[in-house]
Amino acid sequence: MSIFDRSCIVTSLALAVAGCATTDDSYVARPGSAPRLARIATAAETAAWDISIPPSGEGLPPGRGTVKDGEAVYAARCQACHGAKGAGKPVDRLVGGVGSLKSASPVRTVGSYWPYATTLFDYTRRAMPLTQPMSLTHDEVYAVTAYLLFLNGIVDENAVMDARTLPLVRMPNAGGFIDASRR
Repeated sequence: MSIFDRSCIVTSLALAVAGCATTDDSYVARPGSAPRLARIATAAETAAWDISIPPSGEGLPPGRGTVKDGEAVYAARCQACHGAKGAGKPVDRLVGGVGSLKSASPVRTVGSYWPYATTLFDYTRRAMPLTQPMSLTHDEVYAVTAYLLFLNGIVDENAVMDARTLPLVRMPNAGGFIDASRR
């Protein structure tokens, strides 16, 4: 096959992809023109996905959760993957490991590794449960966060997590990271 033949095939494929990717009937793909494979997100679409929570807790949503409520949510939505009381199996362990980070076999868990409780809330809200990310209510996320903090000995059994209390939680490894933010 000649270089000319390969070039024609690549051009044909690019035009076919470009033609399939656009929903704008007024757009006609032409050789040498860039395909229209995306569009600019609207402000509302961007806002819906702009849910990052920094260590300060700025942007935490309304809601609240207790350790007891978190135990029930954990049993129903988390335990199948993370094991009873966060012990792990079949996936990541969430409890224990304090003091192991400098060892030959560090155990990175919520209690031993994570520097901020707000990061736990943020990650749980956006990524868990793995099969249905972003399906937990704000109250459920606060409750599971409270439960995991309790299991790791960070808060007591009567703790209530909300937008006011969560940023105040001091994690055991809070000083274990270098601030690399671009201030």
